[in-house]
Amino acid sequence: MSLLSYNFVGSSSISNATYDDITRILNITFRTGPIGYSYYGVPLAVWIAFTHAPSAGRYVQQCIAPYYSLRK
Repeated sequence: MSLLSYNFVGSSSISNATYDDITRILNITFRTGPIGYSYYGVPLAVWIAFTHAPSAGRYVQQCIAPYYSLRK
């Protein structure tokens, strides 16, 4: 298991995220509550783009949420 972690210090909507490049699961914790969201089948390239996006919250809304399976 290769777990990558990123803390979004400058994000107003996301506090942190973890990504497992073996299972391709992206876990996101939003600042609005303790519930985490897990997105399945996310490629490594999407994780990298997510961590470098000018707005992490907007990137989730536009590039992750519409395309990958979600579990809360």
